[in-house]
Amino acid sequence: MAFTLKVNGKSTSVDVPPDMPLLWVLRDTLDLKGTKYGCGISLCGACTVHLAGKAVRSCQVPVSKVGNAEVTTIEGLSPDGSHPLQQAWQEVDVPQCGYCQAGQIMSAAALLAKTPKPTDADIDTAMSGNLCRCATYLRIRKAIHKAAGTAVTETARANPPSANQ
Repeated sequence: MAFTLKVNGKSTSVDVPPDMPLLWVLRDTLDLKGTKYGCGISLCGACTVHLAGKAVRSCQVPVSKVGNAEVTTIEGLSPDGSHPLQQAWQEVDVPQCGYCQAGQIMSAAALLAKTPKPTDADIDTAMSGNLCRCATYLRIRKAIHKAAGTAVTETARANPPSANQ
C-alpha cells in the first residue's frame, strides 16, 4: 500500500504494508539508520523519533497511523550535528557504546521543546523510558542541563537516576 510521509522535512512515498512499524520504514525503506531497534516492544527507547513533535517509539507505530504528521529522526534533528543537545552530548562525553544515544537525544529534544529549563525531576521523568546499558544516566542528565543552559544541581549529584530509568 502506498503512503506519503513527511520525514525530516521532506515528503516521500513508500509502498509498504499498512501494519509495518515506522521503525522498519525508516531503516529499511528510507535507509535512515540512526533510529535503532532495541526491544521491539516499546520498552527501551532506542527507536524514539518525533511524530508531530512528540517523542514516540517507532517500533510500535504502524505506518498507517502516521498520516500527515511530521516525522523527525536523529538525522533530521540537525544534519550537521549542531543541535544544542548533540553538542552537549559531545562536550559531556555522554556515549559509551552509543547504541541508545539517538533515542536518548530524541527524547531529550522533545523534553526541551516542551520544557526549555527542565529540573532534575523533569529530566528523570522524560527520560525514564530510555534505557542505557552502559548506565550513562548522570552524563545524560548533565548534557540535557548543558543544552538547556541550566546548572546541574547538587540534588542531581547526590541522587542519580536509578538503573531502572
